[in-house]
Amino acid sequence: MTLARRARITGTVKLWRSGVIWSILSLGVGVGNMLCSSLLKRYLAGSAGDFGDANIAADFATLLGLPLQMLTTSVIHYIAHFRSRSDDARLQGLLAGCQKLLFWASIGGSVLALGLWHPLGVFFGFKNPRLMQAVLGLFLVGCWSGLAVALCQGMAWFKRLAIIYFLGVIFRILFIYFVTQRYPTSTIGLISNLVALLPTFILFYWWKDIFRHPAKPISPWTREFVQFLIVTGATVAGTFFFCFGDSLVPKRNHFSGADMDNYQMAAKFARAIPSTVLPLLWVTFTSRSGSKEGSARADQRILLALYAGGLAACALGIIALRRPAVHYFSGADNPAAADMLIPFSLSMVLIGLNQAVGMWSLADRTFKVALLYGAAGLTYWICLLHFGTTPDALLKAMPIGAGISFVILCATWFADRSHRSKLQTPPGPEAAA
Repeated sequence: MTLARRARITGTVKLWRSGVIWSILSLGVGVGNMLCSSLLKRYLAGSAGDFGDANIAADFATLLGLPLQMLTTSVIHYIAHFRSRSDDARLQGLLAGCQKLLFWASIGGSVLALGLWHPLGVFFGFKNPRLMQAVLGLFLVGCWSGLAVALCQGMAWFKRLAIIYFLGVIFRILFIYFVTQRYPTSTIGLISNLVALLPTFILFYWWKDIFRHPAKPISPWTREFVQFLIVTGATVAGTFFFCFGDSLVPKRNHFSGADMDNYQMAAKFARAIPSTVLPLLWVTFTSRSGSKEGSARADQRILLALYAGGLAACALGIIALRRPAVHYFSGADNPAAADMLIPFSLSMVLIGLNQAVGMWSLADRTFKVALLYGAAGLTYWICLLHFGTTPDALLKAMPIGAGISFVILCATWFADRSHRSKLQTPPGPEAAA
């Protein structure tokens, strides 16, 4: 066996092993987060709307962090791209440059959030000042923990990240059990999300492993990076609006407290569909960012097929077990939340497929499709804000909007692939003559 073939097999095994291990631990994290939702639903049952408020506020904190998430995703792609070239000197310089960039971006993102935090909170109908203060704290902790996560993910340290996330959900369970049970408010429930982020700071312990020797920082601010940053921003924003934008609709459209609680209970199950298999997509994205040829391309397609199969399997399982599952996690029969899971699950499968098209296009630098993905996500969210005036209307609009977006994205993606194939096909004998 040649050294090149041995290296290829080793790389393939590492890719599969990283994806599988991260997926298994991610499943454990997903189950742990469902347990957290179950405990919160039980402990916050005394006040209608508190459970919904705590979950909506967490998604609002994610919205505040969108600009920084756009930048960190770009950094992940760039680090993966240079790591695949085996140019250690340039990689170390780029890591040093990205460290400096992310540090100042974290400061800038914190300042930006301080400016947008209150007016956006008023727009979405948040009236509890303590809850809003917890939102700001959650954003700031997530902002700085994301700095280390971005560099480690770019280095493909998936197993370390998976263990850290698993530890985080254990911290959250303990906090909810010992603290939220004693002080059952939406604010304390939201703070449990902040506690789950604290273990990510352990990643700073491996800082010396990222920077193995002193290197002169290399600025990532090239024309290529700026172009990619714009497209990454559209992709990250589209992912948020597709996956979590609907969470802010009940608050904006003034759903009742009971309707918000039921909707968020259903959302916890439905959103577990794409999040459970998301590690497969992230491994594919990181691999695709670094290599697009040969056996790597075949492995990426297999991982993508596993991701799609995982979406379907998770959705079928949740729909089949929706009534006993909701009963178990909420502590009582909740037919309203269980019935919401059918359209919600279908929507999440379509949204998961949309996300796969968007991230594949981003890693493949198919900028036209990636920009369209961002525009489709924003349009989808605006339509939900307009048409989702009741829970039934919102759940009818979601699968229709997600399905239309998927058709448009796939048609554009296939058209672009066909156009590229024609450009790359060498001319025949007649054309050459």
